[in-house]
Amino acid sequence: MRTAIVALGALVAALAAAPSLADTSGKKIAFSNNYAGNSWRQAMLASYDAVAKKAVADKVVKAADVFTTADKAVPTQAAQIQNLILQGYDAIVINASSPDALNGAIKKACDAGIVVVSFDGIVTEPCAYRVVVDFKEMGRQEVVQMAKFQPKGGNLLEIRGLAGTSIDDEIHAGILAGVAAHPQFKIVASVTGDWDQTTAQKAVATVLPSLAPIVGVVDQGGDGYGAAQAFAAAGRPRPTIIMGNRQDELAWWKEQKAKDGYTTWSASIAPGVSTLAFWVAQQVLDGRKDIPHDLRVPFLAFTQSDFETALPKIPKGSVATKEYTQAEATAAIQSNLKK
Repeated sequence: MRTAIVALGALVAALAAAPSLADTSGKKIAFSNNYAGNSWRQAMLASYDAVAKKAVADKVVKAADVFTTADKAVPTQAAQIQNLILQGYDAIVINASSPDALNGAIKKACDAGIVVVSFDGIVTEPCAYRVVVDFKEMGRQEVVQMAKFQPKGGNLLEIRGLAGTSIDDEIHAGILAGVAAHPQFKIVASVTGDWDQTTAQKAVATVLPSLAPIVGVVDQGGDGYGAAQAFAAAGRPRPTIIMGNRQDELAWWKEQKAKDGYTTWSASIAPGVSTLAFWVAQQVLDGRKDIPHDLRVPFLAFTQSDFETALPKIPKGSVATKEYTQAEATAAIQSNLKK
């Protein structure tokens, strides 16, 4: 399976884990999550839960509790962070609802001596560590790949993600950059899909009647299958739909490929990046001073030649992922230090 993810196995073999500098067995790590309403977020939480529970059982940390807000609102997550400060957590891992609106709460956590590690939905507060994926490049690559499948160009439909998040902003910016470099394409409509196939299907179905022929759909993940269903229900010609590594999307892709050789491309951040953020927090608590505040990890991509190999390994209704061990997290840190 060809992926864009770092060859961590090779790195682990080549790099020994950093020696323990402090005892973290009495430390408590909280996970502040702003949204759980799609398959990616559910896979993210499942990965985090599995790795964090084992770390607690192995007495690496005392607690690794998960707190998900009941809505997607910034004030709710800000209040949640304030509560975690008062509850005496030593570190907070956060998937943030906004890149900057939570900075005040994050700064208060840092001032209280709490380690903060953001990932996926990252924050801009300088005191926080950030596990960073180049979402802008992922968005740009969608158009680069689209140009291979639709070289003559044409109209594109864009499906955006969760409004206000850094992920949505960056992928959108990357798509715009890709279109600027490939002027044969034009984005004629944009809808919000919340990274969820049901939401995306409804949103696409609403705008399709007013649209001219669409050659391709660029999106953010979790929305490809919903888009395909909307086009089919409307009796519209099937466009090239970029996928987001979800099981239902890849299964649909396989069916279409078997039928007539349908080609596309798929990419997303691996949900298990939440476990890398957990280990970064643990390593900072362990006393490591060399961890970059911006820790870069690549997105995970599948092509026409390798997605069918990955598909059987993805649980139904879930998404392709990668969970990190402590040693793999150490290797990822070391890899960033070499850049």
